[in-house]
Amino acid sequence: TNGAAMRIAPVGIMMPPEPLDGLVAKVAETCRATHNTSIAIASAAAVAAAVSCGVAGGDWRAASDRAVVAARHGAELGHWTTGGDIAARIDWARGLVRGKAVTDGIRLIVDLVGTGVASQESVPAAFAVLEIAGGDPWRAAVITANLGGDTDTIGAIAAGIAGACAGFRRLPREHVARLKGLDMGEVRGLAADLVAARMAKSGRSAKDAAT
Repeated sequence: TNGAAMRIAPVGIMMPPEPLDGLVAKVAETCRATHNTSIAIASAAAVAAAVSCGVAGGDWRAASDRAVVAARHGAELGHWTTGGDIAARIDWARGLVRGKAVTDGIRLIVDLVGTGVASQESVPAAFAVLEIAGGDPWRAAVITANLGGDTDTIGAIAAGIAGACAGFRRLPREHVARLKGLDMGEVRGLAADLVAARMAKSGRSAKDAAT
């Protein structure tokens, strides 16, 4: 299932994109207790690598490309299990909806990619949503809400990657202000701690990153 991919974004924030083997190894470590399969690790590695690429300044296209490479690496780890190749399905799903109108893209995702809880469906679906949304976090969230199926997971992945690439300033303030039960100060503090850990791994400080 897709639980590892859904919750992996903090690892993508914390880990620099290079060396990729180090990032994928950290992903595999977090998957070991509950999702120690080749498909789960490949899926989580794809999402973490995309988020990491975005935090490093890459756009959503570069992040999606990086995800495919990371998925190939991740598929070599954990207990092998049968299922569609995650890297190939992400690449295919992106191409399937590229250039399509939103309504047509949604139909293709629902009918062909799938929106169920299996990683082979929901993770490629998230990258297809990212493609249709053109990397816009809010559009990614709205498109996902109209898919049906495992919308919360697909939305968390697609909007999370889009947000990592676009940055907080691209989030619509009027919608952020409507969030209930969420302390944005706490969110910023957690994010700052993850970025500080990332900078430490790359031999830099958070102050360096700000400049």
